[in-house]
Amino acid sequence: MDVDVVVVGAGAVGLAVAASLARNGRDVLVLEAASAIGTGVSARNSGVIHAGLYYPAGSLRHRLCMDGRRALYAYLQQRNIAHCKTGKLIVATTDAEVAKIETIHATGQANGVENLALLTAAEARAMEPALTCAAALLSPETGIVDPHGYMLALQGEIEDHRGVIALKSPAIRIDQLPGGGFRVHTPDAVLACRRLVNSAGLHAQRVAACIDGLSPAHIPQLILAKGSYFSCTAKRVFSRLIYPAPVDGGLGVHVTLDLGGCMRFGPDVEWLADTKPDAINYTVDPCRADAFYVAIRRYWPGLPDGALAPDYAGCRPKLSGPGEPAADFRIDGPGTHGIPGLVNLFGIESPGLTSSLAIAEEVRLRLE
Repeated sequence: MDVDVVVVGAGAVGLAVAASLARNGRDVLVLEAASAIGTGVSARNSGVIHAGLYYPAGSLRHRLCMDGRRALYAYLQQRNIAHCKTGKLIVATTDAEVAKIETIHATGQANGVENLALLTAAEARAMEPALTCAAALLSPETGIVDPHGYMLALQGEIEDHRGVIALKSPAIRIDQLPGGGFRVHTPDAVLACRRLVNSAGLHAQRVAACIDGLSPAHIPQLILAKGSYFSCTAKRVFSRLIYPAPVDGGLGVHVTLDLGGCMRFGPDVEWLADTKPDAINYTVDPCRADAFYVAIRRYWPGLPDGALAPDYAGCRPKLSGPGEPAADFRIDGPGTHGIPGLVNLFGIESPGLTSSLAIAEEVRLRLE
């Protein structure tokens, strides 16, 4: 064998998996199709460290978000990576939304999320005077991180343990070897490995389809949901993240803060008819600002006209579509598909960044 483990994909999750394996003595090679690490889903999100409020108790998203969040804060602090535990308010502006946030509160308590508190409108406004709401849910454990700084730290850890990251190296064909293991083809090389982790994000289904002998029944449908973000030129008025009640396919147009203290808004949810990741247009349509103004002014009526400017967009590799319950993460090991040494990761969207260290440990244990 040329290498013990090949990890396909150098986003936050793939890098965390590779770092965990390298740390535990494995010889690791990461294949990344792009010319740099973390240019896909990991670079196009809110940079939020989620507390674990929204996910059904016992689901992978619940368990890995909780474990991942605690591990991530420790990792960031130990390595002096830029982050801030800002806290978050989930706000209700109608009686129906009050019931929604009460349900989220109950789910968060069942999930073991620490320090949650339901607030009256007056209590919420005392914390955030610019806010208008009927009630709110306080999540003090939510925060923000510099995703690229985090991924650079993971890259450094991989390389410190003699792992290698090969850029501009997409996996184009993967054969099973007769005695176990895999032969991985890239445009420039062919190499053999004992174990393979498919953490290709938006391209995970394509990579899985390249694995000889993997039944199509074990490759779920990919559904793409684009999310646009707008920056805000107005003076910062919030000290915490502000989220509305969740919407179909996402968590609503929310206020996030960057580590420089500036506000931005997003993402919205735009379901894409074309499910080819290479066809995604990441341009932000300025016309989407009209809907953003309406959504934001429900909880911040003071948003000035002309304060929003198109910023960036991302896309989620979802496993469920419009009107369907949000699908859980899929971490498909040999017990699922029957191929020794193979783990496929599907549908790793939010809270994937928060969960990355816990996902890495889950993958390592399944490989072991």
